[in-house]
Amino acid sequence: MTMKGLRQIKPYVAGAQPQEKKMIKINTNENAFPPSPGVLQALAAFDGQSLRQYSSLENNILRDKLAENLGVKRNQLIVGNGSDDILALAFVSFFNSDDAVLFPDITYGFYKVWADLFRIPFEEVPLSDEFEIVTTDYKNRVNGGIVIANPNAPTGIFKDLSEVEAIVAANQDVVVIIDEAYIAFGGESALPLLEQYDNVFITRTFSKDAALAGLRVGYGIGSPKLISVINAVKNAYNPYSVDLIAEALATAAVEDIHYYERVNAEISETRDWFSAELRALGFEVLPSLTNFVLTKPAGIAAESLFEFLQSKQIYVRYFSDKGRLSNYLRMSIGTQAEMAKVIQVIGELFG
Repeated sequence: MTMKGLRQIKPYVAGAQPQEKKMIKINTNENAFPPSPGVLQALAAFDGQSLRQYSSLENNILRDKLAENLGVKRNQLIVGNGSDDILALAFVSFFNSDDAVLFPDITYGFYKVWADLFRIPFEEVPLSDEFEIVTTDYKNRVNGGIVIANPNAPTGIFKDLSEVEAIVAANQDVVVIIDEAYIAFGGESALPLLEQYDNVFITRTFSKDAALAGLRVGYGIGSPKLISVINAVKNAYNPYSVDLIAEALATAAVEDIHYYERVNAEISETRDWFSAELRALGFEVLPSLTNFVLTKPAGIAAESLFEFLQSKQIYVRYFSDKGRLSNYLRMSIGTQAEMAKVIQVIGELFG
């Protein structure tokens, strides 16, 4: 018998998580470096006896450190179980009209999944032929909200802040979410827009720039009004979403900001070197301000190169069902030695 009421949805497909020991894993945009010494010290010093208690509802210790670091107030911050948690809560909290939410047709795949899951009408706005967000496409049109990843993923392309502000200014009757998961790798943050616009909500994660993908902590920044709305939704759904260990380690990461500034600058330097090496092989490489590059191989199909690299225990991301991206591979930036090895292996393929 067929059961009634079962939800049918096409889920987000994450990058593979192989467990091989001798591999180069550059398929999920994890940070190439380990967490900071302060994070590891905080983990070693953590009092396991405290785990009998629930974690904090407000996460004020972490929010205060973030507020100090970002130059905002505590009541402008919410933390959650990764930025995916924050983004999902934002969709539920801010997108409740009958008008379509707008986001690019090539961007973080979860946006479409959440819109479908929460029954939010949406419209995917095509990127340009150069994979750029077209500012005018988000102006002078009725919508229920806007979501922009900046830099965008999986393209890696950064949208100039003045163009982002133009979109925000033209849509002050709805919330504009700016996903800054990769902002630490060279882009200019939209934080200054918070001083003028109440409709801006910025999301960030500790997964990429703080090397804590396995910890699952993210946060959102917005006006006190928006934070009060999303907090109410969070507390009606999962109030203890950040556990005691996660808050302690994330706080230590914020305190170790100089360590992360150094290693992320090194990742950015390796990214630029790697991009130049790929271009020297004839590959097309989109300009990136993230910890990954999107590249179109020369002389070989993207799927064939994906399979060849995998046979050499080098794991990259291939978007087999992504239309315009089917000829591209996304490669996260590992250490300089790892990326040199990738170039060597690709070079061997071409003789």
